Amino acid sequence: MIDVTRDGDLWCITLNRPDKANALTAQMLEALINTVGEAHGVAKALIITGAGPIFSAGADLDEARAGLAVSPLWETLSNAIAALPCLTVCALNGTLAGGAFGMALACDIRLSVPSAKFFYPVMRLGFLPQPPDPTRLAQLIGPARAKMILMAGEKVLAPEALSWGLVDRILDPADLIPAARALSAQALEAEASHIAGIKSMITS
Repeated sequence: MIDVTRDGDLWCITLNRPDKANALTAQMLEALINTVGEAHGVAKALIITGAGPIFSAGADLDEARAGLAVSPLWETLSNAIAALPCLTVCALNGTLAGGAFGMALACDIRLSVPSAKFFYPVMRLGFLPQPPDPTRLAQLIGPARAKMILMAGEKVLAPEALSWGLVDRILDPADLIPAARALSAQALEAEASHIAGIKSMITS
């Protein structure tokens, strides 16, 4: 349910459970954490995307009811992505919902297809968002808009997400991965220490 391809120093992680809207199970989260750990200090660029028309619907509903919605695995994953010293690009092939926000927010760049929607229904479901997500969300789009998503339950369409700064570019589906690879090109030609140095200057 997690596919990993390595093209030299470029790694691509694909959520591959399209029949379930790429809803994430504990097993998938653990596999993602392990893969990100393997990429640390090895990959110069990492792309995260999904199979099918939806990036991820968040937590698998059955496992969410059994406790996955409040599992520390989500925070472990997003912090591991944020800590990567390489360039990270989230290529959102469709709607992003719930706990899956953490992966996208932790990436350096977010690309989206025009049909994507963005929502995080923690108010309606009665769960708190994963601890790093509200801070990262507010840093990107401001506190009021973060509250619109997390507290008012707003579903944000791709054009508005672009104007807010939640995503950085909107692309046709066929252009999504090629664009992510193009953005990675200069990093792939650089020394790993140079990539990490520039990233630390921006994020520190």
